Amino acid sequence: MSVAADSPIHSSSSDDFIAYLDDALAASSPDASSDKEVENQDELESGRIKRCKFESAEETEESTSEGIVKQNLEEYVCTHPGSFGDMCIRCGQKLDGESGVTFGYIHKGLRLHDEEISRLRNTDVKNLLIRKKLYLILDLDHTLLNSTHLAHLNSEELHLISQADSLGDVSKGSLFKLDKMHMMTKLRPFVRTFLKEASEMFEMYIYTMGDRPYALEMAKLLDPLGEYFNAKVISRDDGTQKHQKGLDIVLGQESAVVILDDTEHAWVKHKDNLILMERYHFFGSSCRQFGFNCKSLAELKSDEDEAEGALTKILKVLKQVHSKFFDELKEDIAERDVLKSVRREVLSGCVVVFSRIFHGALPPLRQMAEQLGATCLMELDPSVTHVVATDAGTEKARWAVKEKKFLVHPRWIEAANYFWEKQPEENFVLKKKQ
Repeated sequence: MSVAADSPIHSSSSDDFIAYLDDALAASSPDASSDKEVENQDELESGRIKRCKFESAEETEESTSEGIVKQNLEEYVCTHPGSFGDMCIRCGQKLDGESGVTFGYIHKGLRLHDEEISRLRNTDVKNLLIRKKLYLILDLDHTLLNSTHLAHLNSEELHLISQADSLGDVSKGSLFKLDKMHMMTKLRPFVRTFLKEASEMFEMYIYTMGDRPYALEMAKLLDPLGEYFNAKVISRDDGTQKHQKGLDIVLGQESAVVILDDTEHAWVKHKDNLILMERYHFFGSSCRQFGFNCKSLAELKSDEDEAEGALTKILKVLKQVHSKFFDELKEDIAERDVLKSVRREVLSGCVVVFSRIFHGALPPLRQMAEQLGATCLMELDPSVTHVVATDAGTEKARWAVKEKKFLVHPRWIEAANYFWEKQPEENFVLKKKQ
C-alpha cells in the first residue's frame, strides 16, 4: 500500500497526514516502492498549492472573511512533526536540512521528530492494550532460521540441494534454495506454529543485522501471506547505530517490548527486554562461524525436536509474560517490569555457592543466577541447595556430595537462562575425574 495513494492530501478535508499516519503505519506494504518518492513529494506539493488557492478564493469573497482567515493563519504555526524527503508531512512546506529519526522501513524518505514518535507510541500502545497485545521483536539468523551461501555447503550437505522445498508455496516447506541470492535457508522447527500463536499476543517486528533485501526475502518465507509483519521489517540499513540494534526505530513503548535474539551484545541498551535464544546451527558454516568443532544438524541428517526445541519452550515463556503483564494492577505500563519478574521465578528458592569458577567467568555467571532468582552466597551454610563448580575435587564440591546437595556444572545455570526454566540437575551432575 502506497502512503501517497491514500494520503489525506487527495481529499478535500482538512485532516493532515499525521492522522493518516496513525492508521497507515501498520498497513504499509513492506514492498513500498522507491519509485514513488518523487511522486509522493509532487503530490504533497500539489495538495499544498491547491489548499493555498482554495484559501485565496475564500479570502476574496468578503473583507470580513479575509480578516478571519488572516488571523487564523497568524495563529497557526506548523511544528513540522516529520518529513517526506525535504517536505513537511503536515503542511507540505519545504524544509532545510534533515532532523529526526528515519523510519525508512515504513516508507522510504520518512523521518519523524521525537515529539511525534512519542505521540505515535502513546497512541499505538493504547490501541494495543485495548486488544491485549504487546510488542515482540524477532531476530532472524540463529533465532528463527539458519542461512548459508551455497558455496559454503560441504560434501556432507550437498544432498540438501535436491531436498529443497518448492518456492511456489513456501507455507508448506522449511528448506529453501534461493538461487537469486545464492543461498540456502532452513526455517527452525516449530517456527510457523510459533509465529501464529505469538501473533495472537504480540504485534511483531523482524529486526536483523542482515541487509534489507535479505530481510524482506526471509520475511516472505516466514510470512508468505503478510499476516504477521507487513511493513515491520527492520534491517541493518535502518538502524541508527552501527553494529547495534535499538528500540529508537520501533514505534512501541519500551516497557511493553519483548526481544528474542541470540546475540546479547547487539542490545546493549535494552538487555532487560531481551530473552536470549539458544542458537540454531543447522548448517556446518554456522557451527564454524562460532568456533564449534562438531558436525552440524545437516551433516548429521537431523534437526531440532519440535516438542523440545527452543521456540516451543520460549512460546511458553511468552504466554507467561503476556498473562502476567495484563494481570498487573499498576496503571502506568512503564512500571510493569514483567520480564524481570518472570525471569526471577526460574531459580527462585535455589541457594547457590560457586567453587573454582575462573575469575573472568564468575561475575557474569553470578549475575545470571541472581537475575533468575537464585540467592548466591560466598560461603557454605545449611541453606545452600546447589554448589556450582568445574572441579568435583574442591572442598565445597566434596561438602555438597557429603551433605547430599546438588553438585552441578555452570551449564546448569546457562541452560536455565536459555530456556527460562529450571533444568533437571541430573543432566548437569559434576562427577569426579578418574
